[in-house]
Amino acid sequence: MALAAAAEAIHDAGWDLCRMRDLRVGVCIGTSSGSALNNDEFYMEFRAGRNPLMAPMERFLRSNPSAFLARMFRLSGPCQTVVTACASGTDAIGMAASWIRNGICEVVLAGGAEELCRFTYNGFISLMITDTNPCKPFDARRNGLNLGEGAAVMVMESEEVRKSRGKEARAYLLGYGSANDAHHLTAPSPEGKGLRRALNEAMTQAGLSAREVAFVNAHGTGTHDNDQVELCVIADLLPRVPFLSTKGYTGHALGAAGAIEAVFTVACLEEERIPASGGFTEPDPAFAVSPVDRVTGVRGTAALSQSLAFGGHNGVLAFGKSPRC
Repeated sequence: MALAAAAEAIHDAGWDLCRMRDLRVGVCIGTSSGSALNNDEFYMEFRAGRNPLMAPMERFLRSNPSAFLARMFRLSGPCQTVVTACASGTDAIGMAASWIRNGICEVVLAGGAEELCRFTYNGFISLMITDTNPCKPFDARRNGLNLGEGAAVMVMESEEVRKSRGKEARAYLLGYGSANDAHHLTAPSPEGKGLRRALNEAMTQAGLSAREVAFVNAHGTGTHDNDQVELCVIADLLPRVPFLSTKGYTGHALGAAGAIEAVFTVACLEEERIPASGGFTEPDPAFAVSPVDRVTGVRGTAALSQSLAFGGHNGVLAFGKSPRC
């Protein structure tokens, strides 16, 4: 999935791979479980008392989507796989921007990839935070998340490279914030302390005020605790800004979620509209804000995409239509 998404991104950006290989091109991909899909047969044979081949485990231990893409495209820049649970894709894009900003490389393939496997599927069931019906992010009747899988990759370029190619940017990454609650292994801080810091950091770096934000693409998993924290923080910091969750359409793709939602954020900025928040129908009476419940036109030149992860980690990206709003 990472390979397919990266190939699409390179094509969409109008890059020729031979020209790409002449530059310092990095790869930064987020994931949370690696290549775990093909391990089941190994474990079944082992538990049955047989002596299975170690090839599946060797593949798992070498699972590194960034190294794989760098090898497939023959790229020689920095290479990093980011594993910060459900914020992995968001952090990978933020890290890629810092590489370009600090002159470490000129172009980066950045994003996230995740596949479903029994380990993560049963792990979330054991936490009792999954819904057997379609999830309902931010809804008063929300009852848990749906797991998903997928990949999304962006081609990120320095301004010098972009101008030399004569290409218009789809969007600009204006800011990135990252902070940890240091509260609990799986649950977010009830006050959203880490999310507030990450959000403020991204907006400060971008030079944005709340009135300049067209919309927020929220994490919105459909779990009670996560949605409560986001509703509280949005009500306090961005009370009049439209927001939504796309996980009602895609499920929660874990390490890839932040990257997929970053791509959606850029697409919605281009379209100047956002879809209805998937699965939402009934506002939570405990909060003063609710996501959009229909296709909504948005005005403004910037948007935020935010991720909340296990371990109390939070990541926020600020995208804009121009280099500075």
